[in-house]
Amino acid sequence: MTESVAEESRRLTVFLVDDHAMFRAGVRAELGAHVEVVGEASTVAEAVTRIAATAPDVVLLDVHMPDGGGRAVLDAMRRSHPQVKFLALSVSDAAEDVIGLIRAGARGYVTKTISPDELAAAVRRVADGDAVFSPRLAGFVLDAFASRPDVPVADPELDQLTNREREVLRLLARGYAYKEIAKELFISIKTVETHVSNVLRKLQMSNRYELSRWAADRRLV
Repeated sequence: MTESVAEESRRLTVFLVDDHAMFRAGVRAELGAHVEVVGEASTVAEAVTRIAATAPDVVLLDVHMPDGGGRAVLDAMRRSHPQVKFLALSVSDAAEDVIGLIRAGARGYVTKTISPDELAAAVRRVADGDAVFSPRLAGFVLDAFASRPDVPVADPELDQLTNREREVLRLLARGYAYKEIAKELFISIKTVETHVSNVLRKLQMSNRYELSRWAADRRLV
């Protein structure tokens, strides 16, 4: 087999980073016909070690994880492995998450509502050097890097919250019931209640309606 034929026949390699095992399994099954999934990780530390060992073409990267999330992985990998391209795949469609990951070096950002075929196409485009965004998210990036280069990505009040608390807050502000939040984030209702109590305490608010207004003011919804 000649070198050119071998290169054409080589499958695109992908690494999955997400703290939900069921979600990783679903993505692996959906992409199996299109790419070779060479590894996966549920924590930042695992991701950094295993991405370095496997050197995939593209890393599908969750934004929020308990130990730092996608931004921490990007910060650790982009200098030592500049050839690896990162595509954020997240439940979050908040402007500060999109802008923060792109500024950190991700080549694209899509939400978990994306179809399997669209995800496979997005992975291929990122591997080819293109930038890929879910349609609604492209405007955030244009605002941040063109007409509004000073869009803030840090908020002192928001920075008090853990990544999981932010996820719960965002869903709560969208009108999700505690049971629905628990199902969406693969956690118990009791854990949702604990996160909501912590958010209320940290932001010095008394109910979910105040939280919803606060989140809307910061374009988190």
